[in-house]
Amino acid sequence: MAEYTAAENETKDFCEQGSKCQPVELGFIEQSESSYLTSRFFPSKIGGKPAWLSMTDIPSSSMLRCNVCNEPSVFLQQVYAPVNGKETTFHRTIFIFFCKSPKCCSKNSNLNFKVFRCQLPRKNKFYDYNPPNETNENVEKWSVDKFQIVCDVCGCLGDKRCGRCHKKNYCSKEHQVLDWKSGHRENCGLQESSPYHINFLLPELELVMEHENYDDEKEEEKSESQKLEEYQKFLTSPKADDLVKDSKIFESELEALALKSDKIYNKFKKRIANEPEQVLRYQRGGQPLWVSSENIPKAGDIPSCPCGVPRQFEFQVMKIIFINTFCQFYGSYI
Repeated sequence: MAEYTAAENETKDFCEQGSKCQPVELGFIEQSESSYLTSRFFPSKIGGKPAWLSMTDIPSSSMLRCNVCNEPSVFLQQVYAPVNGKETTFHRTIFIFFCKSPKCCSKNSNLNFKVFRCQLPRKNKFYDYNPPNETNENVEKWSVDKFQIVCDVCGCLGDKRCGRCHKKNYCSKEHQVLDWKSGHRENCGLQESSPYHINFLLPELELVMEHENYDDEKEEEKSESQKLEEYQKFLTSPKADDLVKDSKIFESELEALALKSDKIYNKFKKRIANEPEQVLRYQRGGQPLWVSSENIPKAGDIPSCPCGVPRQFEFQVMKIIFINTFCQFYGSYI
């Protein structure tokens, strides 16, 4: 039986000794029909409600509370990342939740994030053995509602119910109050309710993966002054305006790092400039693209998995994802 667990690492490194790691894949966000972002299509996406892989044993509300403020976390993204050659990981998805309060975001702290991994063999009780048929209209077969009671606000496990109409389910008292104020108060008990908007979830967008087209060996090394000059030009370009609009903090942070003449930051800047709209970098068993030489963890800083095996890198979420979604949607910066 599948189980959602705090994301750990498999027992074998992806890059065997003497072999080359898989190419870096970049994630970009695109508009998509919501029907294609449901569980039966095994999507990678950001925002909306989670498209749970396993329909049972989904994380409880207590598991999804922020470790700082104890408020319910909001779903950020999920990455469909099966591991080839292992029957137990034929289907595999990693889910990321975070606290939407900027006050809970601290430098070099992950206390406001929750990460879970779920995996299934090819033969399981939820999905067909063969790839999904896009024309199949029996979508209820792959709906989590057939197996679990989920929160009407966030799509997570809902073990609470409206005491008046007994039709609406919630994961927490906070979401019940939010739904009541957003429109359920006027619709509670009615046969047909009027539609209303709940300001909690991020906009739902598809996460499309593409191989990174970048040859590090062909890049000529430039002086620090040249790199800084190129960066200043980029900041004044229309493309930069689109990427960092409504985020002066983001711009000032980049400038502060650039002025330090940090070689690692300059490498980061050059690599990102090739595809500045990337929101995710995936390379299981590879290395992160560090943004600065400061606070890079040493070998002993990353604890091993509870099974005793060292953890390995799989993907990194780029900061631009918060600017493109969180900042514009909520009107604040994290």
